[in-house]
This record gives sequence, C-alpha cells and structure tokens, in this order.
Amino acid sequence: MTDYPESDREQTFLEHLVELRSRLIKACIAILVVLLALLPFARYLYNYIATPMLAQLPAGSSMIAIDVASPFLAPFKLSLLLAVMIAMPYILYQLWAFVAPALFRHEKRLARPLLFSSVALFYLGCMFAYFVVFPLVFGFMMRVAPEGVAVMTDINRYLDFVITLFLAFGITFEVPIATIILVATGITSIEKLGAIRPYMIVGAFAVGMLLTPPDVISQTLLALPMWILFEVGILMSRILLAGPQRDQATN
Repeated sequence: MTDYPESDREQTFLEHLVELRSRLIKACIAILVVLLALLPFARYLYNYIATPMLAQLPAGSSMIAIDVASPFLAPFKLSLLLAVMIAMPYILYQLWAFVAPALFRHEKRLARPLLFSSVALFYLGCMFAYFVVFPLVFGFMMRVAPEGVAVMTDINRYLDFVITLFLAFGITFEVPIATIILVATGITSIEKLGAIRPYMIVGAFAVGMLLTPPDVISQTLLALPMWILFEVGILMSRILLAGPQRDQATN
C-alpha cells in the first residue's frame, strides 16, 4: 500500500525535472536565435556602446585592442549579453510557466506583474546608465586625466567597465520590486521600512561607492535613484499590500 504513493511521487518529481529541462532548452534556444540575429551587427553594436566614450576622447585619440582576439571577442561578448537581455521576457515566461501551477491564485496575481515589471525596470536602469551616467562619467574622467597622458582605452576593458555599470544600475532599479516582495512575504512591514529611511539613504551612497568608479558623479547618480526607487517601492507596497496587511493584523 505504501509503495504506490512513493513511486507516484517519484514519477511526479521526474516529470518536473523533464519539464524544467524543456523550459531551459527553450530559453537557451531563444538566446541562440537572438545571438545569431545580432552577430552580423556586432561591430555596429559595439560602436554604438562605445559612442559615449569616443565622444569624450581628445582629438586624435582612439580605443585600442591589447589582446590579439579582442577585436572579435569584445563584440561577440556584447552580442551575447544583448541576446540574453532581449530574450529575457521569453526566459521569464518559461520560468513563469514552470512555477505558475504551484502558486495560489493571489500569488499569481502578484507574481506575474512583478516578473515583467522587473525586466522593464532593468531595461530602464541600463538606459539611464547609457544616456545619463556614461556621458557625465567619461567626461569627468577625461577632464581629470593628467596633462600629457594619452587616454586610449582597451576595447575589452571598456566593455567590462560598461557591463559592470549596466548591471549596477539595472539591479539598482529593481529596488521597488525587492521592497514589494519583502512586504508581501511578511519579512518586513511598510512602517518598518519608513523607519529605516535615514539608514537607507546612507546605505544607498555606500552601495554607490562600492559599485561605481571612484568619482562623486557616478556614486551620486546611483545613490539618488536607489533612494527614490526605495520611496516608490514603499508607495507601491502601500497601494498594493496595505489592505491585505490590515486583514492579516485583524485576524
């Protein structure tokens, strides 16, 4: 009598593994398809990413390639990163399709908009870094360069620097989502988040100091959006979750 349910549970677990593998394969195929579509334009994509730096370089200066394979690897790495970012909505859909059957109805109502708004916020953070932060940071770097020093950045190191800032600002723009999740799961409350606001402001500038280059401009441009987005997260939590929290308190 007891063997049948155990074998049944084992079969269910194997079915979940098979489905997970299927979802991962579909996500990888999506990334590969987008990558193949981007590779013919890899050089143009790199030139576009390098535009904020090239616009600040002194006349006669240019970027250089130190390693032999850098002229190929740097555009390829950028194309791969962009392929993952472009395919992210489809990847999240596969994740949603895998976990959705295990969620309750109220969890589905909250999880679905959070998943896709997190992607939109990550894109917004990257756009903020490219259009606002990069021109200011690279202009500052050029102005503080010692006189007589020819600024010629390696294309691979420049890409690593750009990816770091993209990730820093993309993750920073996820603060509202993290705030809502913390409140929704009961880890903290809206009142407690409001009480730690001064510490959050100090922490935002500390994170900006750690994740950005050692200049005041980029640190401030990361810390201020983090603080503002923290306030947005509290406001959205108050709008979306204040009612359920009151119901739980009365129960």
